[in-house]
Amino acid sequence: MVKGWPPVVSRPIPGKWVVLIVRLVLLTAFLFAQRGHAQPKLETGGQTPMPAMWIDKDTGHKLRRLTTIDGNNESFYFHNNPFVRELAGEGDKMVFYHADASGRQLYTVNLKTGQAEPLTKSLMQKGGEIVAPKRREVFYQSRDSVFATHIDTKKTRLVFVFPADMKATISTLNADETMLAGSRSGEEAREILRKYPEKKDFFPRIFEAKVPHSLFTINTQTGKLTTIHEEKTWLGHVQFSPTEPDLLMFCHEGPWHLVDRIWTINVKTGAVKLRHKRTVEGEIAGHEFFSRDGKTIWFDLQKPRSVTFYLAGMDLNTGQEKQYEMTRNEWSIHFNISPDQTLFAGDGGDPGQVAKATDGTWIYLFRPEGDRFRAERLVNMKHHNYKLEPNVHFSPDGKWVIFRANFEGESQVYAVEIARTNS
Repeated sequence: MVKGWPPVVSRPIPGKWVVLIVRLVLLTAFLFAQRGHAQPKLETGGQTPMPAMWIDKDTGHKLRRLTTIDGNNESFYFHNNPFVRELAGEGDKMVFYHADASGRQLYTVNLKTGQAEPLTKSLMQKGGEIVAPKRREVFYQSRDSVFATHIDTKKTRLVFVFPADMKATISTLNADETMLAGSRSGEEAREILRKYPEKKDFFPRIFEAKVPHSLFTINTQTGKLTTIHEEKTWLGHVQFSPTEPDLLMFCHEGPWHLVDRIWTINVKTGAVKLRHKRTVEGEIAGHEFFSRDGKTIWFDLQKPRSVTFYLAGMDLNTGQEKQYEMTRNEWSIHFNISPDQTLFAGDGGDPGQVAKATDGTWIYLFRPEGDRFRAERLVNMKHHNYKLEPNVHFSPDGKWVIFRANFEGESQVYAVEIARTNS
């Protein structure tokens, strides 16, 4: 033992100080690594724990762990923006979920310094992954109540309380941040979900039941709720356009080869439009998302299912589609687009996914070349269990691809640098 440390050797260090010391050590290691010191070349997930930063020996790309808090930490679903930009050079922030024995809370992590801060403290279960970058708030739902917490001040306000007879969830925020939107299902659908919690069991049953569903909006200031669309079919994957405040995308859910899935609605006029019509037997389209400029809807397209693979983009003005073909192993559960809209990323998939890829467990970078993607492997994910979908995001500066993974045991959030490291 070092003489004079701890000052009172007869007393153990309190648990809270142990946690603080561990966090300081991790933060110091993170900052030390950030200053450009050589990183070890390691098999990603080949040891537990991994260091704060390393180079994937199979790809040559540098990785760093963004979350250093004990427990499970998860980044947002692929099409839900988790970022707020810096105000004065202090660093962009990313919102994420942290879960431990005390519950599930929202946190931020500074992408420059690695410092994490809690946003919420209540023990109530939380859902919804909605960041308002202009208002610098995060919206979320606890049971029947919708809240907004300011990312800088941590001040929380109650936005809306659903009526007792309305079981519904929020899922998206419009471009001018004046409206939330979500979907409501009938009681029969919720009962099916309770009885059959596995996706393979509830998915076909809810589709076949033709349960009434509706779409609604909530004014973020007044709390006014408006039902905008109703159908006797399963509605989901609700997303507002990032640039057009009145344009909302939604999906006819169910087995993808049985539905024309991608639709939009103008929330003011109520005009509904199918955006992609299947053209061959067994064709599937899904996991759709808007381009950054709001002009295109991108989606996973297979013609037919599990045979040929594309990322397709449908121009909202002309209706024309652009299709980038990829190999079976390059297919990904989710795709995303870079801030400058020149690159795409994918989170790969294991043999149990729809593509049945034998070598698909990679985080990918895609560069469009003609009508195909040229793929670059960023991270070897062979030690990751794909029951947790990685859900890739590009960092706000476009230099990193951020994803979640469990190759260290618990789920954590990581970033891989797009530029390959020379060291």
